[in-house]
Amino acid sequence: MTVTIKTPQQIEKMRVAGRMAAEVLELIGDHVRPGVTTAELDRICHRHITEVQNAIPACLNYKGFPKSICTSINQVVCHGIPSEKKVLKDGDIINIDVTVIYQGYHGDTSKMYLVGKVPSHAQRLVNITQECLYKGIDLVRPGTRLGDIGHAIQQHAQKNYYTVVKEYCGHGIGTVFHEEPQVLHYGKPDTGMELREGMTFTIEPMVNAGKPQTRLKADGWTVETRDGRLSAQWEHTLAVTANGVEVLTARNEENFDTKG
Repeated sequence: MTVTIKTPQQIEKMRVAGRMAAEVLELIGDHVRPGVTTAELDRICHRHITEVQNAIPACLNYKGFPKSICTSINQVVCHGIPSEKKVLKDGDIINIDVTVIYQGYHGDTSKMYLVGKVPSHAQRLVNITQECLYKGIDLVRPGTRLGDIGHAIQQHAQKNYYTVVKEYCGHGIGTVFHEEPQVLHYGKPDTGMELREGMTFTIEPMVNAGKPQTRLKADGWTVETRDGRLSAQWEHTLAVTANGVEVLTARNEENFDTKG
């Protein structure tokens, strides 16, 4: 397994791309409301990335993906395709996943949004899944092993009576969208690769209200829970620093204790 260690200059470029991706998630929130199509959300994000940021939406045409963002509603685990036919309705939860390429470097992040008045059980799933992400991030520093991160995420999900999707995982990132290492959201402590300063990767837990099994729809992209129950996901791009972690895609609403 070959992992690319980034230089401070490369991480600075990733910091810019990560901030751009975070900015897209910040601006799209005001547009997530009942009656809006996911295709319209895609258009808004695409215009901002290409016309305002002068950047590239990484998802567009990536291995044939037809849109600039992923929009995953309710039982959709990940990789939902924006469509004129998908109209947001009151009570929906939606994950919007954005990856921006700027000067050759990727920033990859996703956030859950609540559409109108959301049932308390859906709100709880969204909150616990975000906590799972944060518990993983809290462990990132030189010397931590990937199994430690996966274990912490899995334990938090399971103690709250949820399950972790195992087929999809976080990943190394840089000039390449998906590179080594694979970052599993389950595992055993003190196993897996040891983190080193200069590593950059995503953590992006997918947590289901019901069983962990998924199914891929006929479009070849959209992944749903097999039992039709809700799923939630949050994602950040991270850099391992000398003493801790920098969240490269942090949004202004978040407050991370970054250790340099």
